[in-house]
Amino acid sequence: MRIDGKHMRTIWLNEDGWTVSIIDQRNLPHVFEVAVLRDLNDAARAIKDMAVRGAPLIGATAAFGLALAFRDDPSDAGLKEAYARLHATRPTAINLKWALDQVSDAVRHHVPHTRAEAAYAKAAEIVEADVEASRRIGEHGASLIKGIAEVNGGKPVNVLTHCNAGWLATIDWGTATAPLYVAREQGVPLHVWVDETRPRNQGAALTAYELGQEGIPHTVIVDNAGGHLIQKAQVDLCIVGTDRTAANGDVCNKIGTYLKALAAFDNDVPFYVALPHTTIDWELDRGADIPIEERSAREVTHVSGRTTDGQVHEVQVSAVGSDAANPAFDVTPARLVTSLVTDRGICAASREGLLSLFPEKRP
Repeated sequence: MRIDGKHMRTIWLNEDGWTVSIIDQRNLPHVFEVAVLRDLNDAARAIKDMAVRGAPLIGATAAFGLALAFRDDPSDAGLKEAYARLHATRPTAINLKWALDQVSDAVRHHVPHTRAEAAYAKAAEIVEADVEASRRIGEHGASLIKGIAEVNGGKPVNVLTHCNAGWLATIDWGTATAPLYVAREQGVPLHVWVDETRPRNQGAALTAYELGQEGIPHTVIVDNAGGHLIQKAQVDLCIVGTDRTAANGDVCNKIGTYLKALAAFDNDVPFYVALPHTTIDWELDRGADIPIEERSAREVTHVSGRTTDGQVHEVQVSAVGSDAANPAFDVTPARLVTSLVTDRGICAASREGLLSLFPEKRP
């Protein structure tokens, strides 16, 4: 998608053929910075510290992280160590493990001195496949938005989204935002309610930023306003992403997603979840078994923002001495999800629904 009118992706291989550049998202939207990854440590730190975030982008960064690691140590022991180091960075997003497995399988039978080249090739393949998957999610999801627009009397379709499941969370297009971008291209009038999404404010900082860059009308709201807007019939549909989807259709996404699903269910507002096939954990029978990452309490007690002099600073918002808990994700049960919007199509949020799109996963 675009930054100041220029098409960009969130991660790319540099012209030197080995270093990898990322959009460093920690200071967006106030400061646009590109960081260069030169080794395994850089890649692991970028994931852990959330310079990159979003399940598909985490996976792609981890894939390049293995490639960078093989430049220093292409041995079997080096592979095992690099895999473990990257896998430990973010435990909830299943795309991380999927990408590491993909690269590991691709290089395992190579002699050590050819492993780095094979890993870079596989990482590039993962990147391109993710772009295509996101585009297909957009096409499928746009049909849902267009359907509402056809009975909306020409009024903008009001969409509520939570966190950032946009192109900044993938390589391009996004998951939950891809249907918005495709619908906009098809001439559908849109307005997006953007949850601020505490902590870290990924909605206010990132989703609002990219929607603004794409010229899509949007309004930032506090997290607790979503239920009120749904209740007052100011939301036509909700669409969110997911970091891990269990085989039964339960979805794990940014903390607060569950509450939006409850409000939508109680008011008969469609609640859609957009995801690539790489986010489905076929080995996990139910969402209750998904490990929930507990992040630093400082993300709750402190916030960063731009002051009137244009500088970005961090300030404390909680009472000094107060403890804080910071579960990063929650699980929305499949019964609250209207449909799953995948790169293969739209299905019910259930085991049979998923298997109807992915029959090769049947036992």
